[in-house]
Amino acid sequence: MKNNPPQISIIIPVLNEEKSIPKLLSHLKTNISKSNYIQEIIIVDGGSTDNSVTIAKESGATVVSSKKGRAIQMNVGAKKAKGSILYFLHIDTFPPKKFDALIVNAFLKKQPVGCFQMKFDNNHLFLKFFAWFSKINHKICRGGDQSLFISKKLFNSLNGFNENFIIYEDNEFISRIYKGKKFTILPQKVTTSARKYEEIGIYKLQYYFGIIHLKKHFGASPLELHNYYKKKVTIH
Repeated sequence: MKNNPPQISIIIPVLNEEKSIPKLLSHLKTNISKSNYIQEIIIVDGGSTDNSVTIAKESGATVVSSKKGRAIQMNVGAKKAKGSILYFLHIDTFPPKKFDALIVNAFLKKQPVGCFQMKFDNNHLFLKFFAWFSKINHKICRGGDQSLFISKKLFNSLNGFNENFIIYEDNEFISRIYKGKKFTILPQKVTTSARKYEEIGIYKLQYYFGIIHLKKHFGASPLELHNYYKKKVTIH
């Protein structure tokens, strides 16, 4: 194993993110460990009409085209991935220093799936309070903004993300992981954007997310969740 350490495929779904792609890719390259366990960075484009594809290619990423939809895009990226570890990352989430080594070390300790703790790029007390819960190892405290690493073997055994979910796809997938596998939370923190909280309102958006959790708990369909999200959260 020492001679052939596991390699990571980073999978990032995007749609019209020409401004964000260079920032994240630069961050990833700056914060990898000296050992560099990154096999590839896969940008999965869902049909961007801006310069996302060109910019991603110029920045050295592998670009894959897909139908629109984060679950669909992440599944497409996983199929293309060459690494034995998949690392799913949102475009506005920035991993900690030496994140690749931290993930590989967890993997070598027989921890095949997990995430980092989280903090926001906004120091509002409520956001700090909310981010604090990311250290708790319970599925209700999980979310895609914390990023997700998982062995490709385990990902495939779970049949990937449920493409019926246009939103909530991360939570639905992670809830399936919690049913049968030990989930690892690494103590280091990713930094995620508070942009949507700032645009909609911090308390208001968290309330909407809470309602979505409750709706799912009481049996709401993927379409019902998406319709509520479009009505309350999508910015027109």
